[in-house]
Parts: sequence; C-alpha cells; structure tokens
Amino acid sequence: MYINLLAAETTAAETTAAPLEDIKETLTNTLGEELVENVSGVNKMLNDIWQGFLDKLPTIIFAIILLIIGIFLTKLTVKLMGKALDKSKLDLTINHFIKSAIKIVLYVLLVTVILTLLGVPTTSIITVIGTAGVAIGLALQNSLANIAGGFLILIAKPFKVGNYISVSGVEGTVETINILCTKLRTLDNKAVFIPNGTASNAVLTNVTEADKRRVDNIFSISYDADYKKAVGAIYKALHKIPKILDTDGHKPFVRMCAHSASSIDIAVRVWCKTGDYWDVYFDVIEHIRMEFIEEGIEIPYQQIDVHMKEN
Repeated sequence: MYINLLAAETTAAETTAAPLEDIKETLTNTLGEELVENVSGVNKMLNDIWQGFLDKLPTIIFAIILLIIGIFLTKLTVKLMGKALDKSKLDLTINHFIKSAIKIVLYVLLVTVILTLLGVPTTSIITVIGTAGVAIGLALQNSLANIAGGFLILIAKPFKVGNYISVSGVEGTVETINILCTKLRTLDNKAVFIPNGTASNAVLTNVTEADKRRVDNIFSISYDADYKKAVGAIYKALHKIPKILDTDGHKPFVRMCAHSASSIDIAVRVWCKTGDYWDVYFDVIEHIRMEFIEEGIEIPYQQIDVHMKEN
C-alpha cells in the first residue's frame, strides 16, 4: 500500500515537471530568437551606417579639401580687397567696417556651400540660419544695438579713425571702429573698447575734429606787481613760441580776468594747430614763467593777513 502511494506521487511529480520543462524550453527558444533578431538588426544598422559612410567618403574628403581651399581663398580675398580699400580714398572708418563685413559674408557663404555639398538641403540651411538669427537676435539685443550704433557712426560720422575723443568718461585716439565696438588708445598706451551703442548715444567730445585749437591758461601776479609790465612780459614770451598762430581771427589774447584773494589773474588764450596743442600748452607755461623771473614780476603765494587789535 505504501509502495503504491509513493509510486503514484512520483508519477504525479514527473507529470507536473514535464510541462515546466516544455515552458522553459519554449521561453529559451523564443528569447534566443528575439536576441538573435536584435543582434542582427544592430549589425545591419551598423553595416548600413558604415556603408553609407564609405559611400559618402569621397564627398566628405572633397568637402574637407574644399573647406581648406575656401579658407585660404577667403583670407586671400580679404587681404587683396583690404589692399584695394587702403589705396582708395575711402574714410578709414568705412574701410575697416567694409573689411569686417566682407570677411563675415565670405565665411557664411563658404559654410553654406560645404553643407550643401554634404547633402544638407538648401532650404534647411536657410531655415536654420533664419531660426538661429531670430534666437541670437533675442539673446543678443545689446549686440544688435551695438551693430546699429556702428551703422549710425558710419552715417553720422561724429568721429573717425585718428580722432581724439572723449566719451563716457574715457578719452583716447580712435584706432578702429568694428561692427560691435570702437577701440581707443589712451595717452598712457592703454586699449579701451567702447560698445558702439554707447558711443552713438552718449555725449561725445571730438577733440581733434577741427584743425585748430585754442589753448587757455591763467597766470597770477601779485597786487604789488606792475600789471602792464606783466602783460608785456607775457606777449614777449608768446612771440618766442613759433607754433602759436598769429593770424586774423587767431590772435593771442591777454586780459585781466579776476581779482582773487591774494592775486590778480590774467587770462592767456592762444591758437595753434590741433597736433601742436600739448607742446604749445607747456611751452606757454614755461616761457611765461621765465619771462616773469627776468622781469622781476612776483607770483604770489596764497596768504592771509592777520591784524592784531590791542585792548
């Protein structure tokens, strides 16, 4: 009896295990087939990519060669046009601006040609450029304002290359006017870059716009000094400075301008060529000082007279 029960249990266990083995084998076969199919699909995709690369390889090599040649020709074109512009009578400001614009346009055309050669549709390139332009425009509003300022400077010409200007608390000689900014060179040889938007909107002083400038100085003499003798000494000193202009409308001017606390102040105004301004400015101070010493004209020190009252 016991043996029959054991045999029956064994038979039942074998009967249950058989379907499990079948299920396991079925799953293994199914997953294996899917895995093989996935691997085959990946291999086919990689093969297609590699084959596509091999098919495009001559075009890619040609595009690289064309890019190198294009960069060389672009630089050569910019250089030749730069020489032609340098020989022309164009203003230096417009000259530099045209050079920068030509360089940018040529590089954009080169990139467009290369992308078209690689099979990128022209409409897609234009769409990308347009979309990028809008996005860049929104992100770089200040830069666009600077570009607009650059065009305003070219049109209105408040200053040009070579002028000495003062703007936004900075002054120096204009070296270049680019699309975005203007480069100044200060007297102590520093380079200052001012955004064109600022330069076109701020109050700007062009020191060297005219070919002549007036040099203003004030000299003080003692109340005990002979005023007419002092004026004569000043004119004598001015006649020793050859860079001072002495023509109609540009005669030296010497007049008393103030009675200060301890001195008589004399205004001295002379004219000179713009390029001679600082030479004349310091020459006037030095020569008048030497003439005052020779004529014995006292230059007063600041002083206070104190009167003591006896009780």
